[in-house]
Amino acid sequence: MMNQERYPELRAALRDLFKRFPDEYFRKIDDARAYPEACVDALTRAGWLAVMIPQEYGGAGLGLAEASVVMEEVNRCGGNAGACHGQMYNMGTLLRHGSDEQKRRYLPKIASGDLRLQSMGVTEPTTGTDTTKIKTTAVKQGDRYVVNGQKVWISRIQHSDLMILLARTTPLKDVKRKSEGMSIFIVDLHQAIGQGMTVNPIRNMVNHETNELFFDNLEIPAENLIGEEGKGFKYILDGLNAERTLIAAECIGDARWFVERSARYARERRVFDRPIGQNQGVQFPLAEAHIETEAADLMRWRACELFDAHQPCGAEANMAKYLAAKASWEAANTAIQTHGGFGFACEYDIERKFRETRLYQVAPISTNLILSYVAEHVLELPRSF
Repeated sequence: MMNQERYPELRAALRDLFKRFPDEYFRKIDDARAYPEACVDALTRAGWLAVMIPQEYGGAGLGLAEASVVMEEVNRCGGNAGACHGQMYNMGTLLRHGSDEQKRRYLPKIASGDLRLQSMGVTEPTTGTDTTKIKTTAVKQGDRYVVNGQKVWISRIQHSDLMILLARTTPLKDVKRKSEGMSIFIVDLHQAIGQGMTVNPIRNMVNHETNELFFDNLEIPAENLIGEEGKGFKYILDGLNAERTLIAAECIGDARWFVERSARYARERRVFDRPIGQNQGVQFPLAEAHIETEAADLMRWRACELFDAHQPCGAEANMAKYLAAKASWEAANTAIQTHGGFGFACEYDIERKFRETRLYQVAPISTNLILSYVAEHVLELPRSF
């Protein structure tokens, strides 16, 4: 299996880096509900979080396929890419729609690690995934925009220098289509926090750094508008295919971690004078988890190929995320069952990864919304909402 993997040199380099961050490291981070600062810094300094930034700005100039390998290996090596994956797709918004001046100002520092762009402010408490109904407003006053409103589930604020923010610049009642009238900004968090922006951390089931944000007359320089005013929703959608494909890769990394750990345990654990892996009741769920992971992986590569070729890939990205999240969750359940009581023991790390991979049944898009997307856009069924 190992010899058939794509990008073996990238994988070998990442696995070598992760030798510095064994299971004990991530276990301690989770136990303290802390942030894996040393690990993320090592990935950043080695250039792994800048693989999609063009070489002219200090990045590697590679594609989504290579970026997906990075995210997969973070999880496969026992980590949680949720601590750093935001930079991969948030940076894309700036790269695809930012001005030349904005790119020159931010991208080299993001590539070097001097700036982190880990956060995106889109979701709101009263709208959820109905993004066109957001209530956060940005009103232009001279050379600045004044922002008021609220966001929720905004990740990694405490470990980011910049945030992509979506706000309504034209009232919903004044636009022809509800997707119009929203704009996107880049926010300097060091200038914003305490100066019109308040951050409330949300304690959650996973050790995932996420927050609720409140805006009270936050002022943003007009030069921080990305692209054209009123086209922010389109810009956000443009990055979702990359986000979903990268999340799919993370889930594949999780699934392989679960299967590999469980197969090893099943070979070594002896009950009734035989390895438990000799029992078909243990073998079959593991084989099924492996098969489903490999199938999801094929859809991941299809989405990457289309994205990197600048071809439409909405269906493939959504299906890759659906299949991979399903495979990782089923592999997690199989791992718990294979390990029995030890699966619940923190020292085996199964329960930690079990909690982490459960998130992707819900975020960044729920499985039900993916099914709705495929029904409407692939099967041409009537829109259900």
